[in-house]
Amino acid sequence: MGSGAASFLKVVLKNFDVLAGPVVSLVYPLYASVRAIETKSPVDDQQWLTYWVLYSMITLIELTFAKVIEWLPIWSYAKLIFTCWLVIPYFSGAAYVYEHFVRPIFVNPEKTINIWYVPRKKDGLGKKDDILTAAEKYIQENGTEAFENIIHKVWHPP
Repeated sequence: MGSGAASFLKVVLKNFDVLAGPVVSLVYPLYASVRAIETKSPVDDQQWLTYWVLYSMITLIELTFAKVIEWLPIWSYAKLIFTCWLVIPYFSGAAYVYEHFVRPIFVNPEKTINIWYVPRKKDGLGKKDDILTAAEKYIQENGTEAFENIIHKVWHPP
């Protein structure tokens, strides 16, 4: 009986990340989210909504880079530790990541780079359509001061 319990404990410890991962990343956040919905306070709603946004991003990264991640033997442990940091209210990890990394990208779009901009070869007048041409056109239409205000907003946000 003693060796069976030792074998069971060995299997549990060897697969701790596989067993604890779903509890930490899904079961507890699900429970806490339902409780947050039932309270009147928006603070806990924001905590758990933020967590689910980050969890979705982590899942998308894992799905996108699955072939690379499978070569990282510590990935499951690193993800478990990171998820604990996000979930445990004492650390407020979800709020920190959201405020410092996610929010600046989605809330301040003028600071982001338009990755979908593909310059056309030439416009109707034979002039190249590129960023410099677009800037020159903006200055002609709105003036130098308006262009400088845009640049100032990007480099010196309020």
